[in-house]
Amino acid sequence: MKELEDSRILITGITGFVGSHLAKKLLDTGSEVYGIIRRRADWSNPQNLIDKGIYDDVSLLEGDLVDISSIARALDVSQPEIVFHLGAQSFVPQSFLNPLETMQINCIGTLNLLEAIRIKNLDPIVVFAGSSEEYGLVISSERQLEEIKNSGKAVFPEPERIPELPIKESNPLRPMSPYAVSKVYGDFLFRNYHHSYGLRTIVSRAFNHEGAGRGKMFVTANVALQVMQIKFGEVDRIRVGNVNAFRDWSHVNDIVNGYCLLAIKGKYGEVYNQGSMRTNSVISYILLALEVAGYKIKRIETFNGDKKIEAPTQISDSKFFGIKFEKTIVDEILLKDEIRFDPQDKGIFVITDAGKIPIEFDLKRFRPAEVPILLSDTSKIQKLGFRTEHSLKDIIRDQLNYYLDAKRRG
Repeated sequence: MKELEDSRILITGITGFVGSHLAKKLLDTGSEVYGIIRRRADWSNPQNLIDKGIYDDVSLLEGDLVDISSIARALDVSQPEIVFHLGAQSFVPQSFLNPLETMQINCIGTLNLLEAIRIKNLDPIVVFAGSSEEYGLVISSERQLEEIKNSGKAVFPEPERIPELPIKESNPLRPMSPYAVSKVYGDFLFRNYHHSYGLRTIVSRAFNHEGAGRGKMFVTANVALQVMQIKFGEVDRIRVGNVNAFRDWSHVNDIVNGYCLLAIKGKYGEVYNQGSMRTNSVISYILLALEVAGYKIKRIETFNGDKKIEAPTQISDSKFFGIKFEKTIVDEILLKDEIRFDPQDKGIFVITDAGKIPIEFDLKRFRPAEVPILLSDTSKIQKLGFRTEHSLKDIIRDQLNYYLDAKRRG
């Protein structure tokens, strides 16, 4: 993007999965890239930057989001024209285990960044990495709403339309994890600092984005890792949590392009969804990963044999929620509420040309509160020129290729 050429840019979270991809993109456009990094106890170098061959090309500044003085020093050195605030504790299950840590990094850290910019009278464009997790409990059907209410749980705000899909920026926010709550805080704080102090802030709510190098604890990377371990005979089954959950998965490079676009064309104080405008289930992701890895899938059936789907990876582009998107037959059946895989099913056998592959349900991997479905409406950012360039299988191929390296499977 020529508009970013020769720009001075500061990235918080530069050593993370997305931050390192963004840094490489910006360097390729001719930007001068700085990044804030916490000094590691073992003095090791950040692997993501090394893997992308850019460790020596970025200027790393020691700092910590929870220490406003270190943020101020990083701003003094970098004098950024654009700040991408990606730094966060971003693993949803970890936020349940340690909500205090999540709030300190994601809430206080975000406040420290904005306060340091305000106090020092700096005027960069500041792009916030919000999250689709902010939307949380999205109501997809009257039946779902009735089941939630019958369980004694509240739904607030009450839906004004059903289904609430695809998700627009104006959708109600019903965060379902401490991580999601922390991102709502940062989202509103960014907009407050624009309206209160005139800071040039822009909020991105990116839906799930994946690719090579994604942390092993995230479901898509963990699935890709296990599929390759099966391929090499290192394990004999896949272990996973809730396979019914639907997510809008994008390739990380599409989202990185979106961040850059927002920095150039985004309206200050505004919120923009980023996503693929398709939704697929976790079970589909597993099946497609097996298929891309070379297995021919005939059918799936639960361990007790009472739920079966023939040719589950057959592709359909039928319309759901008013839009057409690529999905599998198993996605379609799940979206129609014709089947559901429950913990009592114990797991699913995948019947392939190479025999049965068990997918075992691991109750420890189920969240205390689950987000059932996410599907983006990206009409707003599309008006700025945003386009999705990668398919779901593109993401899967990149992740499987990453784990061809035996050291990464260890």
